[in-house]
Amino acid sequence: MRIHALPPEEVTSYLVTSDQGLSEESARRRLHEYGYNEIKEVRRKPLYQRFLAQFTHFLAVLLWIAAALSFVSEYLNPGEGMFSLGLAIVVVIVINAIFTFIQEYRAERAIHALEKLLPFNVKVLREGLVKELPAREIVPGDVILLGEGDKVPADARLIEAHRLMVNNAPLTGESALRLRGHEPFTGEYLDSPNIVFAGTLVASGSGRAVVFSTGMSTEFGKIAHLTSAVEPGLSPLQKEIIKAARVVATIAVTTGFVFFSVGVLSGRSFWHNFLFAVGIIIANVPEGLLPTVTLALAMGSQRMAKKKALIKTLTSVETLGSVTVICTDKTGTLTRNKMEVTRLWGPGTGTIEYRRSDSGGTPPLREVAMLMKIAYLCNNAVYEEGKYRGDPTETALLKAARESYGDVRAVRIAEIPFDSERKRMTTIHAIEGDRLALTKGALETVLPRCSGMLYQEGERALDDEGRAALLHAYHAMMDSGLRVIAFAYKRENIPADEAAASEMLVETDMIFAGLIGLEDPPRPEVPGAIQKCRSAGVRVIMITGDASRTALAIARQIGLVSDEESRSHKERGVVIEGPALDAMTDRAVRERLLSGEVIFSRMTPGHKMRIVALLKDEGERVAVTGDGVNDAPALKKADIGIAMGVTGTDVAREAADIILLDDNFATIVNAIEEGRGVFENIRKFISYIFASNIPEIVPYIAYVLFSIPLPLTIMQILAIDLGTDMFPALALGAEQPSKEVMSQPPRRREERLLNFSVLGRAYLFLGPIEAFAGLYGFFFVLNAGGWQWGEMLPAHDLLYLKATTACLGAIIITQIGNVFACRSFRESVFSIGFFSNRLILLGIALEIAISIFIIYTPPGNAIFGTTPLDPSIWLVLFPFSILLLAVEEIRKLYVRRMGRTVNR
Repeated sequence: MRIHALPPEEVTSYLVTSDQGLSEESARRRLHEYGYNEIKEVRRKPLYQRFLAQFTHFLAVLLWIAAALSFVSEYLNPGEGMFSLGLAIVVVIVINAIFTFIQEYRAERAIHALEKLLPFNVKVLREGLVKELPAREIVPGDVILLGEGDKVPADARLIEAHRLMVNNAPLTGESALRLRGHEPFTGEYLDSPNIVFAGTLVASGSGRAVVFSTGMSTEFGKIAHLTSAVEPGLSPLQKEIIKAARVVATIAVTTGFVFFSVGVLSGRSFWHNFLFAVGIIIANVPEGLLPTVTLALAMGSQRMAKKKALIKTLTSVETLGSVTVICTDKTGTLTRNKMEVTRLWGPGTGTIEYRRSDSGGTPPLREVAMLMKIAYLCNNAVYEEGKYRGDPTETALLKAARESYGDVRAVRIAEIPFDSERKRMTTIHAIEGDRLALTKGALETVLPRCSGMLYQEGERALDDEGRAALLHAYHAMMDSGLRVIAFAYKRENIPADEAAASEMLVETDMIFAGLIGLEDPPRPEVPGAIQKCRSAGVRVIMITGDASRTALAIARQIGLVSDEESRSHKERGVVIEGPALDAMTDRAVRERLLSGEVIFSRMTPGHKMRIVALLKDEGERVAVTGDGVNDAPALKKADIGIAMGVTGTDVAREAADIILLDDNFATIVNAIEEGRGVFENIRKFISYIFASNIPEIVPYIAYVLFSIPLPLTIMQILAIDLGTDMFPALALGAEQPSKEVMSQPPRRREERLLNFSVLGRAYLFLGPIEAFAGLYGFFFVLNAGGWQWGEMLPAHDLLYLKATTACLGAIIITQIGNVFACRSFRESVFSIGFFSNRLILLGIALEIAISIFIIYTPPGNAIFGTTPLDPSIWLVLFPFSILLLAVEEIRKLYVRRMGRTVNR
């Protein structure tokens, strides 16, 4: 369909409508035929599927297997408490699934509160009457009325336009305004000036348009559909948890099989050995790991929310901490998205800094009075009810002119509007009986129209000296990151009406008045954030639709590139523009990405996707920022998509993993720090939890090898894993990121969550100390009670109950020392401070309370096979907690003195 090539009078006929709009009956039929004008949700699974997914990931499957083994053991050998164990594991799975689902659902609800994709109401002509209807009820053939500030509800063909300017940034990523008209256009459809697209904004002017595409048929909808075809994949943390669960499963099954075989060879019965193997497997499976990881991520997401970063999925918390590259846009993220006049230049006067006074204005500058008068009059922005409205650039010009000179009284006679090819705008005004033609635009299009320049002493011919001074000032402003606009005027041969005004007549032999530089200043916190990224080994790549000189100047201001790099950017290739990128092979782009700092300007959505894909192919973990619907595919493709919450579109927010509530780049860096801290904390409580696996396993090994009573029952193992260990582990998840976390490079892609340092510290260092303490407590009580080696005690014998309770108590009390030891892999707990994380103290208090319930209450005794211990036994066990902490402090001291980095 080439609707943009049709004359306005044929458009209505083609769409079987009229310039008075559809009838209500016709509109109802079309609504039934085409459906509502809305963007369908992008690949969103039904709620029940997302809930069921919480039960089927690898670690949950591992727990299901442990529960099934427990039920089988109870069936084959009733009365051993295996049913209670299996039920407890199922409860853990269910509670964790519910908690994770609620956290993610709450984040999703918060995101829905931000969604403002289409205007709620739109003005429509129906049967010649203007009506306000919900945007979702618009159908093809509807005639819509557009005015300043309106969002376009659907793709539509203009049939009438009055100085209509639209901002296509949500669709194209380019912030420059585009003039729209109603005349036929024979070029490409997407470049047509008589088409307005869904989701774009009317900046100024007015018009009428006939809708021809709605909902998913719009360009907006097509990109949303493209987004749904991009598979995001698993997050790094999800992959690591799966790998960790596999390691744990391998250790558990292998250990269980080996000691099952040892039991068979020792002559024990099959079912006795099977029960023993189940106990070994359950002792190795960290039942508390899943809820602890989930809660640690939830706490991290809440801390991020306080720092203005909304997390959609819990694993995104840690993923952001692992990124190696941030691909960021410029406007609104690195800059304030607020244009301000900062510099003026006039022939003969030189450069003038525009300084506002404390009262809000600036003193009139006589030498550039004409320049400011043109800025005021050749302008479609307005000042109404105490507010400036219109294009940001024109608004900034109008504000500066008003603050300097007040309002200028004139009557506009005609306008030759701005467009992307002319790159200039001319207006004709009647001022105190005279007629003036005033022009503003890009220097390369305004200067060729000029034959003279305005100096303080009067008009003079444009000569080489004046031209050289002008170009020098222009380049200096551009290199300062300013958007530079040229101004000119003409007094003679000015037509008296709009019909006679033509480009050839008016825009010739003009007098050049000067330049105005406007700044979209960088956010003040961005340079520090860029430096923080550099220290953390995270590269920042700017990908923008703006011009290369402006992008380079902003990059220099925020410290993204050095002055030496920016001055020689043409030779060194710091800046790559869209056309140049198209001409480069993938290999050449990869080489530039790896060779140093690089800025991409004049980029399209396709360019952005290509850059992200190439970075990922090189093994980088990529975060991408975006706000427009055109950014959605790249947001989905990236390891972590970051959408803007203030200026972002619904499609961008739907595709992203994280939403910035303040659209601020510095917020990303703060969130990276938080994400790295979360990964550190997960390792800390994994060390803590896994350390207790050894004292849970060793009693079973001793039971088989030495023909002694079983020192620790399966229910007591469960009491540790899902009871006493939980709250201290959660408190470790609340540790603040360490001071050095942002001075280290991102962890390598091949680095595992469960590496040798973590497993070795837990299984070979801390765990054996706890196992020794547990067995010491067990045998201490047995020997005190007169037990003889080789004697097997009944399960309900009081001496046996006291001995197993002592073993349990020894493990619990050494875990209290262990929680302090695990607060850092390297730093002494004395330098960190015992009270710097008060949740640790609360976790220990809850651990003690649970222990009291298990050991000193009848229900706890009945459930876990325990009995109250004499206080004297605790005095024997307590030194082991001090011993563990002291030995760990010695290890840390050795590590620090050797200058080795642990777990990094």
